[in-house]
Formats: sequence, C-alpha cells, structure tokens
Amino acid sequence: MHDLGVGFGYLIKGQRWMAGHGRSYGFGLIPGLVTLVLYAAALVALALWGTDFVAWATPFADDWASPWLGLFRGFVTAVLFALALLLAVLTFTAVTLLVGQPFYESLSERVDRDVSPDGTAPESGLPLWRELWISARDSLRILVRALIWAMLLFALGFIPVVGQTVVPVVGFFVTGFFLTEELAAVALQRRRVDLRARLTLLRSRKRLVWGFGTPLGLAFLVPFVAVFLMPGAVAGATMLARDLLGEGFKDDEGDAGDEENGAAERSAKRTPAP
Repeated sequence: MHDLGVGFGYLIKGQRWMAGHGRSYGFGLIPGLVTLVLYAAALVALALWGTDFVAWATPFADDWASPWLGLFRGFVTAVLFALALLLAVLTFTAVTLLVGQPFYESLSERVDRDVSPDGTAPESGLPLWRELWISARDSLRILVRALIWAMLLFALGFIPVVGQTVVPVVGFFVTGFFLTEELAAVALQRRRVDLRARLTLLRSRKRLVWGFGTPLGLAFLVPFVAVFLMPGAVAGATMLARDLLGEGFKDDEGDAGDEENGAAERSAKRTPAP
C-alpha cells in the first residue's frame, strides 16, 4: 500500500513542478489541444451515428419484438461508446506525446536536471527522427496490448453483476498502467531502456504505477482535464522513472521511494533500443 501513496505523490509533485514553471506550460498545452479536437470529433461522430452502426452490425435482431430490440441495441450502443471512451483514454497519451515529442523531451530533461543531485540529465544521443520512430513504434505496440485488454474487458462486461462492478475497476487499473508506461517512456527512452525492459520495470512495482496512473486515468475522463494535466503528468512520470531506476533526488525529493525496492530496481537491465 505504501507504493500507492508514493505513486500518487509523484503525480502531485509533477503538477506542482509545472505550476512553478509557467513559461513552458502554455506551449505544453498545444499538443493536447490538437489531440483533444481530433478525439472529440471522433466521439461526437460515434454519438451521432453509433445507433445506425449498431443496427447495421446486428441484422439478426431486426425481427425481435418490442421492447427487446430497443433494449438490446441500446445496451450495445452504450457499451460501444464506453469502449470507445476507454480506448480514447488509453491512446490519448500516446498520440499527444507523439505530437508533442520535441517539447516533452525537453520538458523531461529539465525535470531531470532540476531534481537530480548533480544537475545533469541523461541523453539518448539519437537524432530526433530516430526518437520519433522509436516512440511511434513502441506506442503502436502498447496500443495493441491495450486493445487486447479492452476487447477482453468488453467481453467480460456482459457477465451479470461482475461486468458492472469488478470489470470497470479492473479497467481503470489497466488504463492506469498503460498511461504510466506511455508517460514514463519519455524519460526511460532517453536512458535507452527499450519497451520490454520498461514493461518489466513497471510490473515489478505495480502499486507504484497504479498509484500514479489510475487517478490520472480517472481525471482524464473529465472533459478537457487531460489537456491541462498532461505537461505536469510528464514531469511526474520523469520523477517516477528516476525512482524505478533507483536514481537519486536533490533535497530528498525521492525519499518516499522504498530503499529496498530502489536497490532491486538498480539491477534492472537497460537494453539499448534497436
């Protein structure tokens, strides 16, 4: 339970750090605003024509008597919209980070320098085009994993009681994990930690990851909130990445991290990205 609080603490520290660096904040909103417009247009289209799509996809129900036809298609439409909303939450971070890669990379470096005991930040040494390619490729791999989880949760959602209680809770924890991975990838990719090593690192301290990502995922469900929290979320994820790798903090910023876990994570393999 301790790590849950530590993870949430990094989320708050990231927002607090960004509040103290307002000059970068406005520019950091641009990628999120662009992505938000695209996602909002897609969700509005689904809301307007989702019923027609469900009717086209379920021709076997055309001859059902009232009220079963309306109840069935209404339920499927609602589940479809909920699934689309979940996918939007899962992919919003990846798309926003890809759009704003140059800024978020610079932001993450600034956070590293600010909280590092020696005032330095790791650098990947890769050209921008190479970093963009690796980021896009890894984001696609994460999206595939997220889609598999989303389809599984969608199917489990039809189970009475469990589908309406347990499944949504599990969905938020899954969302939190993938959100954290995408955000922490900015700092970890600079350290040449590849996707497989990142996932291993995050799974080794799931409570820390859930404490950071699950509240953020819940906040992202509120319209426009994701846009305003994204820069601070990148800053907080950079601090979380330092904790995962056992790197130190200036002025005891990282004293919330468990020393035993930190020692274990320092042995995590850092595999150069191909």
